[in-house]
Amino acid sequence: MEKSRIEKQFDFIKEIDKEKFIIRQTYLSDARKKENDAEHAWHMAIMTVMLSEYANSEIDVLKTMTMLLIHDIVEIDAGDTYAYDEEAKKTQAEREMKAAKRIFGLLPEDQGEKMMNLWLEFESGETAEAKFAHTMDNIQPAMLNDATDGKAWVEHIVHLHSILNRNKNTADGSKKLWEYSRDNFIMPNVEKGRIIND
Repeated sequence: MEKSRIEKQFDFIKEIDKEKFIIRQTYLSDARKKENDAEHAWHMAIMTVMLSEYANSEIDVLKTMTMLLIHDIVEIDAGDTYAYDEEAKKTQAEREMKAAKRIFGLLPEDQGEKMMNLWLEFESGETAEAKFAHTMDNIQPAMLNDATDGKAWVEHIVHLHSILNRNKNTADGSKKLWEYSRDNFIMPNVEKGRIIND
């Protein structure tokens, strides 16, 4: 028998609880444990409310928040791909697309299609909302890395060129926030030797 709309919605809601078990490489601000995907998404959603005034273009804040809240749901199946793991990045797109189809496929068709389209919009990074969401996704871990005295950067022996490459599009969403992140989170850690300057 076909599940009802509300049953499908709760199936999805229960499934995404698994996002709380996906551990990222970034430490929480007390440097004791690493954050999970759900904590990361919540943090960026709040950041969007607080920092949207610095977007290069006017953005739909709710749309951007929703994008950030769902963008890592695919990691329930695909796992977290560390920003500087070049080998894992080779299969990331394929793993994440398969996961997106399964997880968003749990929803009623109209909602599943809407969430899939929003996820694809984030992945393409072309709209003002997607660009700002990527800015949040890049500066949030930089902020936490700085708060922990560069702990994860040191553990992974991260080079400045890798960080700059990772952030090559961060200014597309907010020039002001990229400059703030670079000058206050990244470069001080280069000076302290937490990031390898090359």
